[in-house]
Amino acid sequence: MTTLRTRIITATALVGAGLLALTGCGLKPATAYVPAVGAGSIKPLDLPSGAALTITSKNFTEQLILGKIAVIAAKAAGFAVTDMTNVPGTVPARKLMTSGVADMTWEYTGTAWLTFLGAAKGIPDRQGQYLAVRDADAKNGLAWLKPAPLNNTYALAVRDEARSKLGDITSLSQIAKLPVADRTFCVESEFNSRSDGLTPMLKAYGLKRGDDASVPDGNVKVFDTGAVYTAADRGTCNFGEVYTTDGRINKLGLTVLKDDKAFFPAYNVAAVFKSSTLKEYPGLAGIFDRISPRITETTLRKLNLRVDDGGEEPAAVAYDFMVKNGFVTAAG
Repeated sequence: MTTLRTRIITATALVGAGLLALTGCGLKPATAYVPAVGAGSIKPLDLPSGAALTITSKNFTEQLILGKIAVIAAKAAGFAVTDMTNVPGTVPARKLMTSGVADMTWEYTGTAWLTFLGAAKGIPDRQGQYLAVRDADAKNGLAWLKPAPLNNTYALAVRDEARSKLGDITSLSQIAKLPVADRTFCVESEFNSRSDGLTPMLKAYGLKRGDDASVPDGNVKVFDTGAVYTAADRGTCNFGEVYTTDGRINKLGLTVLKDDKAFFPAYNVAAVFKSSTLKEYPGLAGIFDRISPRITETTLRKLNLRVDDGGEEPAAVAYDFMVKNGFVTAAG
Protein backbone atom coordinates (compact mmCIF):
# COMPACT_ATOMS: atom_id res chain seq x y z
CA MET A 1 0.00 0.00 0.00
CA THR A 2 1.49 3.33 -0.98
CA THR A 3 1.87 5.97 1.68
CA LEU A 4 -0.70 8.67 2.22
CA ARG A 5 1.77 11.49 1.71
CA THR A 6 3.24 9.89 -1.45
CA ARG A 7 -0.27 9.50 -2.83
CA ILE A 8 -0.88 13.23 -2.41
CA ILE A 9 2.23 14.09 -4.42
CA THR A 10 1.25 11.62 -7.14
CA ALA A 11 -2.26 13.04 -7.31
CA THR A 12 -0.95 16.57 -7.72
CA ALA A 13 1.16 15.42 -10.65
CA LEU A 14 -1.90 13.87 -12.25
CA VAL A 15 -3.79 17.12 -11.93
CA GLY A 16 -0.97 18.95 -13.62
CA ALA A 17 -1.19 16.49 -16.50
CA GLY A 18 -4.82 17.30 -17.18
CA LEU A 19 -7.09 15.64 -14.58
CA LEU A 20 -8.50 13.15 -17.10
CA ALA A 21 -11.59 15.22 -17.97
CA LEU A 22 -13.37 14.13 -14.83
CA THR A 23 -16.81 15.39 -15.66
CA GLY A 24 -17.24 13.52 -18.88
CA CYS A 25 -15.51 10.96 -20.99
CA GLY A 26 -12.16 10.68 -19.22
CA LEU A 27 -13.00 8.86 -16.00
CA LYS A 28 -15.37 5.94 -16.20
CA PRO A 29 -17.05 4.05 -13.35
CA ALA A 30 -14.91 1.44 -11.61
CA THR A 31 -15.56 -2.26 -11.77
CA ALA A 32 -18.91 -2.19 -10.05
CA TYR A 33 -19.03 -5.68 -8.58
CA VAL A 34 -20.24 -6.03 -5.02
CA PRO A 35 -21.98 -9.14 -3.66
CA ALA A 36 -25.76 -9.00 -3.39
CA VAL A 37 -26.96 -8.37 0.15
CA GLY A 38 -30.13 -8.50 2.19
CA ALA A 39 -31.37 -6.10 4.84
CA GLY A 40 -29.62 -6.03 8.20
CA SER A 41 -29.54 -3.08 10.57
CA ILE A 42 -29.46 -0.92 7.42
CA LYS A 43 -33.05 -0.81 6.18
CA PRO A 44 -34.27 0.67 2.89
CA LEU A 45 -34.98 4.36 3.28
CA ASP A 46 -38.23 5.95 2.14
CA LEU A 47 -36.86 7.09 -1.21
CA PRO A 48 -38.41 8.54 -4.34
CA SER A 49 -38.35 6.43 -7.47
CA GLY A 50 -34.97 6.52 -9.16
CA ALA A 51 -33.02 7.77 -6.14
CA ALA A 52 -29.34 7.41 -7.03
CA LEU A 53 -25.91 8.02 -5.55
CA THR A 54 -22.45 8.19 -7.10
CA ILE A 55 -19.71 7.02 -4.75
CA THR A 56 -16.00 7.59 -5.27
CA SER A 57 -12.74 6.62 -3.60
CA LYS A 58 -9.00 6.74 -4.23
CA ASN A 59 -7.14 3.75 -5.60
CA PHE A 60 -5.19 2.32 -2.66
CA THR A 61 -6.27 -0.69 -0.64
CA GLU A 62 -7.84 1.02 2.35
CA GLN A 63 -9.82 3.42 0.17
CA LEU A 64 -11.03 0.62 -2.09
CA ILE A 65 -12.35 -1.28 0.92
CA LEU A 66 -14.01 1.81 2.37
CA GLY A 67 -15.47 2.70 -1.01
CA LYS A 68 -17.05 -0.74 -1.36
CA ILE A 69 -18.42 -0.49 2.19
CA ALA A 70 -20.16 2.72 1.12
CA VAL A 71 -21.47 1.13 -2.09
CA ILE A 72 -22.92 -1.82 -0.17
CA ALA A 73 -24.48 0.48 2.45
CA ALA A 74 -26.07 2.71 -0.17
CA LYS A 75 -27.49 -0.27 -2.09
CA ALA A 76 -28.89 -1.75 1.11
CA ALA A 77 -30.56 1.61 1.78
CA GLY A 78 -32.31 1.36 -1.59
CA PHE A 79 -30.25 3.61 -3.84
CA ALA A 80 -29.19 2.89 -7.40
CA VAL A 81 -25.42 3.30 -7.11
CA THR A 82 -22.85 4.42 -9.65
CA ASP A 83 -19.54 2.98 -8.45
CA MET A 84 -16.72 5.43 -9.21
CA THR A 85 -14.26 4.03 -6.68
CA ASN A 86 -10.63 3.38 -7.65
CA VAL A 87 -9.83 6.93 -8.81
CA PRO A 88 -6.08 7.43 -9.42
CA GLY A 89 -5.16 10.00 -6.82
CA THR A 90 -6.26 12.20 -3.95
CA VAL A 91 -6.91 15.41 -5.88
CA PRO A 92 -8.87 13.76 -8.75
CA ALA A 93 -11.16 12.09 -6.21
CA ARG A 94 -11.69 15.44 -4.53
CA LYS A 95 -12.48 17.03 -7.89
CA LEU A 96 -15.29 14.53 -8.41
CA MET A 97 -16.84 15.78 -5.17
CA THR A 98 -16.36 19.51 -5.64
CA SER A 99 -17.51 19.38 -9.27
CA GLY A 100 -20.74 17.68 -8.23
CA VAL A 101 -20.11 14.45 -10.15
CA ALA A 102 -19.88 12.30 -7.00
CA ASP A 103 -22.15 12.37 -3.97
CA MET A 104 -19.99 10.63 -1.38
CA THR A 105 -16.43 9.64 -0.51
CA TRP A 106 -14.33 8.75 2.52
CA GLU A 107 -11.67 11.36 3.25
CA TYR A 108 -9.00 11.96 5.88
CA THR A 109 -9.18 15.08 8.04
CA GLY A 110 -5.46 15.86 7.76
CA THR A 111 -5.46 15.41 4.00
CA ALA A 112 -8.36 17.81 3.54
CA TRP A 113 -6.86 20.36 5.92
CA LEU A 114 -3.36 20.39 4.46
CA THR A 115 -3.92 19.53 0.80
CA PHE A 116 -7.36 20.88 -0.10
CA LEU A 117 -7.84 23.70 2.38
CA GLY A 118 -4.27 24.98 2.26
CA ALA A 119 -3.39 24.98 5.95
CA ALA A 120 0.33 25.25 6.71
CA LYS A 121 0.25 22.88 9.67
CA GLY A 122 -1.91 19.96 10.78
CA ILE A 123 -3.80 19.81 14.07
CA PRO A 124 -2.77 16.83 16.25
CA ASP A 125 -5.99 16.93 18.31
CA ARG A 126 -8.40 14.66 16.48
CA GLN A 127 -11.60 16.46 17.40
CA GLY A 128 -10.06 19.86 16.79
CA GLN A 129 -8.83 18.79 13.36
CA TYR A 130 -12.23 17.36 12.44
CA LEU A 131 -14.13 20.47 13.52
CA ALA A 132 -11.74 22.74 11.61
CA VAL A 133 -12.17 20.71 8.42
CA ARG A 134 -15.92 20.30 8.81
CA ASP A 135 -16.50 24.02 9.24
CA ALA A 136 -14.12 25.06 6.43
CA ASP A 137 -15.42 22.53 3.90
CA ALA A 138 -19.03 23.50 4.49
CA LYS A 139 -18.22 26.58 2.40
CA ASN A 140 -17.29 24.22 -0.44
CA GLY A 141 -20.67 22.50 -0.36
CA LEU A 142 -19.36 19.41 1.43
CA ALA A 143 -20.73 17.90 4.64
CA TRP A 144 -18.46 15.87 6.93
CA LEU A 145 -20.15 13.27 9.11
CA LYS A 146 -18.67 12.13 12.42
CA PRO A 147 -15.13 10.79 11.98
CA ALA A 148 -14.21 7.16 12.52
CA PRO A 149 -11.71 6.12 15.20
CA LEU A 150 -9.28 5.17 12.40
CA ASN A 151 -6.38 7.62 12.27
CA ASN A 152 -4.10 6.78 9.32
CA THR A 153 -1.10 8.84 10.33
CA TYR A 154 2.63 8.41 10.84
CA ALA A 155 3.93 6.44 13.80
CA LEU A 156 7.01 4.61 15.02
CA ALA A 157 6.81 0.92 15.80
CA VAL A 158 9.09 -1.55 17.54
CA ARG A 159 9.29 -5.30 16.91
CA ASP A 160 7.92 -7.41 19.74
CA GLU A 161 11.23 -9.25 20.19
CA ALA A 162 12.99 -5.99 21.06
CA ARG A 163 10.42 -4.58 23.45
CA SER A 164 11.52 -6.55 26.50
CA LYS A 165 15.16 -5.66 25.84
CA LEU A 166 14.16 -2.00 25.73
CA GLY A 167 12.17 -2.10 28.95
CA ASP A 168 8.76 -2.83 27.46
CA ILE A 169 8.69 0.55 25.76
CA THR A 170 5.19 1.78 24.85
CA SER A 171 5.54 5.50 24.03
CA LEU A 172 7.75 7.82 22.00
CA SER A 173 8.79 9.81 25.06
CA GLN A 174 10.52 6.73 26.47
CA ILE A 175 13.05 6.69 23.61
CA ALA A 176 14.95 9.56 25.25
CA LYS A 177 15.51 7.37 28.31
CA LEU A 178 17.27 4.66 26.30
CA PRO A 179 21.04 4.45 25.78
CA VAL A 180 22.21 6.26 22.64
CA ALA A 181 23.13 2.95 20.99
CA ASP A 182 19.50 1.80 21.23
CA ARG A 183 18.05 4.93 19.60
CA THR A 184 18.12 3.52 16.07
CA PHE A 185 15.60 4.38 13.35
CA CYS A 186 14.53 3.05 9.96
CA VAL A 187 12.58 5.57 7.86
CA GLU A 188 11.50 6.25 4.30
CA SER A 189 13.19 9.04 2.37
CA GLU A 190 10.14 11.32 2.50
CA PHE A 191 9.70 11.01 6.26
CA ASN A 192 13.43 11.57 6.63
CA SER A 193 13.14 15.10 5.22
CA ARG A 194 9.55 16.21 5.92
CA SER A 195 8.79 19.28 8.01
CA ASP A 196 6.63 16.98 10.17
CA GLY A 197 8.99 14.02 9.84
CA LEU A 198 11.84 12.46 11.79
CA THR A 199 14.04 15.45 12.67
CA PRO A 200 11.28 17.69 14.12
CA MET A 201 9.67 14.66 15.77
CA LEU A 202 12.92 13.90 17.59
CA LYS A 203 13.17 17.54 18.66
CA ALA A 204 9.63 17.44 20.04
CA TYR A 205 10.65 14.49 22.18
CA GLY A 206 13.83 16.08 23.50
CA LEU A 207 16.29 14.49 21.06
CA LYS A 208 18.66 16.09 18.59
CA ARG A 209 19.52 14.44 15.31
CA GLY A 210 23.18 14.52 14.38
CA ASP A 211 24.27 14.87 18.00
CA ASP A 212 26.53 12.01 19.07
CA ALA A 213 25.11 12.25 22.58
CA SER A 214 21.51 12.10 21.35
CA VAL A 215 20.81 10.56 17.91
CA PRO A 216 24.00 10.26 15.84
CA ASP A 217 23.54 10.32 12.06
CA GLY A 218 24.66 6.71 11.94
CA ASN A 219 21.63 5.71 14.00
CA VAL A 220 19.26 6.62 11.14
CA LYS A 221 18.92 4.38 8.09
CA VAL A 222 16.85 5.45 5.06
CA PHE A 223 14.96 2.89 2.95
CA ASP A 224 12.76 2.81 -0.13
CA THR A 225 9.00 2.89 0.34
CA GLY A 226 7.74 -0.28 2.00
CA ALA A 227 11.15 -1.68 2.96
CA VAL A 228 11.05 -0.09 6.43
CA TYR A 229 8.67 -2.74 7.77
CA THR A 230 10.99 -5.59 6.84
CA ALA A 231 14.03 -3.74 8.16
CA ALA A 232 12.37 -3.09 11.51
CA ASP A 233 11.20 -6.70 11.74
CA ARG A 234 14.71 -8.02 11.03
CA GLY A 235 16.26 -5.84 13.71
CA THR A 236 18.13 -3.49 11.39
CA CYS A 237 16.87 -0.79 13.74
CA ASN A 238 14.78 -0.67 16.89
CA PHE A 239 12.19 1.83 15.63
CA GLY A 240 10.59 1.84 12.20
CA GLU A 241 8.36 4.44 10.60
CA VAL A 242 4.92 2.97 9.86
CA TYR A 243 1.41 4.00 8.91
CA THR A 244 -1.05 3.14 11.62
CA THR A 245 -3.47 1.11 9.49
CA ASP A 246 -0.92 -0.95 7.54
CA GLY A 247 -1.66 -4.67 7.86
CA ARG A 248 2.03 -5.52 8.12
CA ILE A 249 2.03 -4.11 11.66
CA ASN A 250 0.08 -7.16 12.82
CA LYS A 251 1.66 -9.65 10.46
CA LEU A 252 5.23 -8.81 11.49
CA GLY A 253 4.53 -8.47 15.20
CA LEU A 254 5.21 -4.75 15.47
CA THR A 255 3.92 -2.55 18.29
CA VAL A 256 3.00 1.05 17.52
CA LEU A 257 4.39 3.48 20.08
CA LYS A 258 2.01 6.02 21.55
CA ASP A 259 2.53 9.58 20.32
CA ASP A 260 2.14 10.85 23.89
CA LYS A 261 3.11 14.44 23.04
CA ALA A 262 0.65 14.55 20.11
CA PHE A 263 3.26 15.50 17.51
CA PHE A 264 1.75 13.90 14.42
CA PRO A 265 -1.27 15.51 12.70
CA ALA A 266 -4.61 13.70 12.86
CA TYR A 267 -5.75 11.82 9.76
CA ASN A 268 -9.10 10.44 10.88
CA VAL A 269 -11.30 9.15 8.09
CA ALA A 270 -14.89 10.30 7.75
CA ALA A 271 -17.79 9.95 5.34
CA VAL A 272 -18.09 13.12 3.26
CA PHE A 273 -21.21 13.97 1.25
CA LYS A 274 -22.26 16.77 -1.03
CA SER A 275 -24.27 18.99 1.27
CA SER A 276 -27.16 19.00 -1.21
CA THR A 277 -27.22 15.19 -1.29
CA LEU A 278 -27.35 14.92 2.49
CA LYS A 279 -30.10 17.54 2.60
CA GLU A 280 -32.12 15.58 0.05
CA TYR A 281 -31.53 12.24 1.79
CA PRO A 282 -30.97 12.99 5.50
CA GLY A 283 -31.34 9.30 6.38
CA LEU A 284 -27.84 8.70 5.01
CA ALA A 285 -26.32 10.39 8.06
CA GLY A 286 -27.83 7.85 10.41
CA ILE A 287 -26.55 4.96 8.31
CA PHE A 288 -22.95 6.15 8.07
CA ASP A 289 -22.85 7.38 11.65
CA ARG A 290 -23.47 3.74 12.66
CA ILE A 291 -20.80 2.38 10.33
CA SER A 292 -18.00 4.84 11.19
CA PRO A 293 -17.48 3.77 14.84
CA ARG A 294 -16.62 0.26 13.59
CA ILE A 295 -13.87 1.58 11.33
CA THR A 296 -10.88 1.35 13.64
CA GLU A 297 -7.16 1.08 13.04
CA THR A 298 -7.14 -2.50 14.32
CA THR A 299 -9.99 -3.50 12.03
CA LEU A 300 -8.53 -1.88 8.91
CA ARG A 301 -5.12 -3.44 9.51
CA LYS A 302 -6.78 -6.82 9.30
CA LEU A 303 -8.89 -5.92 6.26
CA ASN A 304 -5.99 -4.27 4.42
CA LEU A 305 -3.82 -7.33 5.03
CA ARG A 306 -6.47 -9.64 3.57
CA VAL A 307 -6.24 -7.70 0.31
CA ASP A 308 -2.53 -6.85 0.21
CA ASP A 309 -1.18 -10.14 1.53
CA GLY A 310 -4.06 -12.56 1.07
CA GLY A 311 -5.06 -11.45 -2.43
CA GLU A 312 -8.77 -11.06 -1.65
CA GLU A 313 -10.95 -8.62 -3.55
CA PRO A 314 -11.73 -5.33 -1.72
CA ALA A 315 -15.45 -5.85 -2.44
CA ALA A 316 -15.39 -9.29 -0.81
CA VAL A 317 -13.57 -7.96 2.25
CA ALA A 318 -15.99 -5.03 2.54
CA TYR A 319 -18.95 -7.40 2.23
CA ASP A 320 -17.57 -9.59 5.01
CA PHE A 321 -17.15 -6.53 7.25
CA MET A 322 -20.72 -5.41 6.60
CA VAL A 323 -22.21 -8.86 7.25
CA LYS A 324 -20.16 -9.54 10.41
CA ASN A 325 -21.25 -6.20 11.87
CA GLY A 326 -24.89 -6.91 11.06
CA PHE A 327 -25.31 -3.94 8.73
CA VAL A 328 -26.46 -6.27 5.95
CA THR A 329 -27.17 -9.98 5.56
CA ALA A 330 -26.16 -12.47 2.96
CA ALA A 331 -28.64 -12.49 0.08
CA GLY A 332 -30.68 -15.62 -0.44
